[in-house]
Amino acid sequence: MQKPISITAIVSISPLGTSLEDAWKMYQNNQHCITKKQFGDAIAFVAEITKEAKETIEVLRQSDTKYKSLDDTVLYAIYASRKAITLAEWNGSDNFGINIGSSRGATRLFEIYYDDFLKNNKAETLTSPTTTLGNISSWVAHDLQTQGPEISHSITCSTALHAMLNGIAWINSGMSNKFLVGGSEAPLTGFTIAQMQALKVYAREDNPYPCRALDLDKKQNTMVLGEGASMACLESGEITNALAIIKGFGYATEILEHNISISSEAKCFQKSMTMALGETNPDDIDVIVMHAPGTIKGDISEYRAIEKVFCNKMPALTTNKWKIGHSFGASGMLNIEMAILMLQHQEFISVPFLEHQKTPEKIQNVMINAVGFGGNAVSILLSKNNI
Repeated sequence: MQKPISITAIVSISPLGTSLEDAWKMYQNNQHCITKKQFGDAIAFVAEITKEAKETIEVLRQSDTKYKSLDDTVLYAIYASRKAITLAEWNGSDNFGINIGSSRGATRLFEIYYDDFLKNNKAETLTSPTTTLGNISSWVAHDLQTQGPEISHSITCSTALHAMLNGIAWINSGMSNKFLVGGSEAPLTGFTIAQMQALKVYAREDNPYPCRALDLDKKQNTMVLGEGASMACLESGEITNALAIIKGFGYATEILEHNISISSEAKCFQKSMTMALGETNPDDIDVIVMHAPGTIKGDISEYRAIEKVFCNKMPALTTNKWKIGHSFGASGMLNIEMAILMLQHQEFISVPFLEHQKTPEKIQNVMINAVGFGGNAVSILLSKNNI
């Protein structure tokens, strides 16, 4: 880190609701947001945004004729971005940068348009502009009327935290003082669910907690898909009343052995966490919000990486995927939201089905992890703002 960077606002639309207050209330109980949904002839576990959030998105969709043709990923991003910059007291004339990513992009629209192409052997007029990955950041920039740089990218499940890395880099370079970063994902479609099931990673067992994220004794994979978007406002310096201070960051990539490979001790996480620590004593980390997708290999390899890095004193470990599922490219920023809630309320959010889970005495420093297919790991170190 060349200079302190503050998170001055974060807003999500997710199965937890549409505000930090909503999310905190949802985290106060041990109920998950996972339900069963019909996809053609199949039924699968999913975590949808709330009914109130869906109604809000429909109001947004109908508010502008141009928005009626946009995918949910774009509308989720627009909604969260509007609220985030309002809370941060930004406006378009600030010319802040935008970097919003997505693993799958315009999932629903792409599948609809492609299905129509197979039937009619021709594409609809708006197919390309509404399914191009870059249309998420572009539409957000249009909606917010900012003239700053706008970037879109996809680095699978670590996409949102890579957006944060980009924002940090732009601010540290002096090319921008403010950056809006995040991820958006609406992957709850039949084809996407079928892809995860084909990988044999999807939850099948109907029990009180379908996604057993961070349960290291599970005998089968239990990943569940969720949807949502989460946006954070980054500003240069230590800002009074900032939600958190970015104290460190790290990144690393595995040497590929398979399309979705990650080593048994997640060397990419070992490197990214070590880099994020910098000169910080590992003993000073109070909590790690793990990526922990609910798969056998994914969960245990990340845990072993943490053991390697924090061998003297293991921090308290937690995850939110048992509650809201795995939202692919948006998941890393939803992990950031969880970390900020713990820093703000000084209360640990545990995993209800884990016995003998360590609880921290204080919550001053929280590390957040995310990793995507191919082992693209990112670790962000947040500290409580004491200004």
